[in-house]
Amino acid sequence: MNQRSEDRSVRPGVAVWLAGVISLDAYAAMAERLAWEVSEPAGRPPTLVLYDPAPSITIGRLGSRADVGIADDDLRSRGLNVRFVGRGGGAVLHGSGQIGIGLFSSLADLGLGRHDVGPYLEKLEAGLEGAVRSLRCGAARDSRMHGIFGRTGLLAAIGVAIRRGVVWHGGFLNIQPPLELHRRVKSVPVAAGAGTHTMGSVEADVQRRVRIQDARAAVVEHLVDAFEFPRSHIQSGFPVPVQSTGPTSSERSSVR
Repeated sequence: MNQRSEDRSVRPGVAVWLAGVISLDAYAAMAERLAWEVSEPAGRPPTLVLYDPAPSITIGRLGSRADVGIADDDLRSRGLNVRFVGRGGGAVLHGSGQIGIGLFSSLADLGLGRHDVGPYLEKLEAGLEGAVRSLRCGAARDSRMHGIFGRTGLLAAIGVAIRRGVVWHGGFLNIQPPLELHRRVKSVPVAAGAGTHTMGSVEADVQRRVRIQDARAAVVEHLVDAFEFPRSHIQSGFPVPVQSTGPTSSERSSVR
């Protein structure tokens, strides 16, 4: 058995949770807890959560309020909260038709070194690109900006946090959301130099119906392959009890 096979055989598998709708505050509390639990020796194994983000707008470290071209009165009338969050990436509109993707793990449990941020992002993007392509949708990456791009715009926005050798968050994949509001949010910062600034969707690219459940299955399959998990266990629901909470300290912290 070669060294690569040996390393993979001793790594933990991934627990996959197919969850439902979750609010900003509840997700923040869940993410904080999962990040702590996977960091503990003999703690929680790598955990992948696919969820439905409640309608809102989050802004990562590369974005600003100026990227959201929606007036405050319009935001209030639509019930959209805007929150600066502790992840990478830019401004992202959330709601129906979008899959939130959160991967929580120590880098060691992913077979990576403590400072292997680049290889981690490469695997994450490769998995999401493969998932999009498996839906018979063209997908491409851009060296100037993380994410998966299609004909109508950014299909998968990447937004991760890495703290003390632990990764959390992940990204957002647009399958079938209404795009009118997405066209008013610059999810790709103009400073990145990439040509497309707003999010599109897989359905808009392929001009046919794409089922959310098929997209979820594709994301799981291709992320498991990309990170070479030796096994996966798939279940429904959330990995921890979820309830509405106030903003957590993690949302105010500066993370790499």
